[in-house]
Amino acid sequence: MYRTNGKPALLLASWCVTRLVLLLLVFRVLAFPGVDVTGDVSVVYQGWSDVLRHGTFPLSDVTWQYPPAAAVAILSPAALPFLSYLHAFFVLTCLADLAVVALLLYTGGRPGRSLRGAWTWVAGVPLLGPTVYARYDLMVTAVAVAALLAGVRRPRVLGALAAFGALLKVWPALLLVGATQRRAWASAAVTASAIAALFAVTMPGAFAFLTFQRERGTEVESVGALVFHVARHFGWHGAVLLNYGSIEFLGPYVGLVSNAALALTGAVFGWLLLWRVRAARFAPHTLADAAFTAVLLFTVTSRVISPQYLVWLIGLAAVCVCFRASRMGTPAVLLLVATLLTVMEFPIGFAHVVASDTYGVTLLLLRNGLLVAAALVAARRLWRSTVAVATVHPLPPQTARTKETSAP
Repeated sequence: MYRTNGKPALLLASWCVTRLVLLLLVFRVLAFPGVDVTGDVSVVYQGWSDVLRHGTFPLSDVTWQYPPAAAVAILSPAALPFLSYLHAFFVLTCLADLAVVALLLYTGGRPGRSLRGAWTWVAGVPLLGPTVYARYDLMVTAVAVAALLAGVRRPRVLGALAAFGALLKVWPALLLVGATQRRAWASAAVTASAIAALFAVTMPGAFAFLTFQRERGTEVESVGALVFHVARHFGWHGAVLLNYGSIEFLGPYVGLVSNAALALTGAVFGWLLLWRVRAARFAPHTLADAAFTAVLLFTVTSRVISPQYLVWLIGLAAVCVCFRASRMGTPAVLLLVATLLTVMEFPIGFAHVVASDTYGVTLLLLRNGLLVAAALVAARRLWRSTVAVATVHPLPPQTARTKETSAP
């Protein structure tokens, strides 16, 4: 299953065509249905950039919910001073996209690898529509892809890049779930400590984001939100409001569902710890398979599933299927279908999601159902491919009699 063949020239041509369309969409040369997704860059990111340039984090803005190294991504458009902030951000995001496909293309030509990973990236990213270029998540994903591809032979590079990625947007810390060499963990600890200390000393409020994250509720696109989407049709009296930078449910029992999501996240952490203790077979692709599974599990149990989160998973899935021996082909296919449904619910059908009408609830049910299915399949395959199953062989009767007669 999931066999994809193609020459590098065709792959690069496909990348060029699809990315040209994405650039035309974010530059607003072409129109895309639904809400405008570029406002986060032109208003929010640029506003944060103005504050960050003065040597402090936007402490008065509760929507700032990112680790300190996110400042690097927010300030990066300054590297292209001949362009406006908005246009420079889009160009840099496209360059990060190009870096990912170049890495996957190079890796796909090595023994035991294939171009399936590069094709997954080329096909999957545009399925998110213009949103994928209007958030800095693609830049973080580029760091994660580079970390996983380097990690097979260079564990120190894996650790350093995973730590930097975690200080960009937390989730790349999960890249280390399948790391078996202490050098990777030591490199991550040293890199994280150095960067965190640098920001703590030079910029006030580097870790204020932890408080803002703790106060978040249940976002309307999350798995847990389906409870309230359905409950609204049976008289649940609550509200859908902009809260801590996202559209969330507020009202009775929201806290209960949010706490249940946190409990499930804790259970996922426990399962990953158990897997790591029990795992006995580690192949070159296990590092990527474990990271993909971990991020999938944490995504579906999260209180928030923003559309741009899908680009994380596309990048990790692409690395997995670069390896011919990887068993993540089916979860990767499920993810691509979920990505297509994601662009249908945001930005195209977001009004239906907010209204909890039949169309919006159906889209969310299908999208979230596919993500949950992908997570469960990935977890099962990761476990079965790495955890040794002890086989008990009964003692042959003849051998048993021989032992009895030879005993003193």
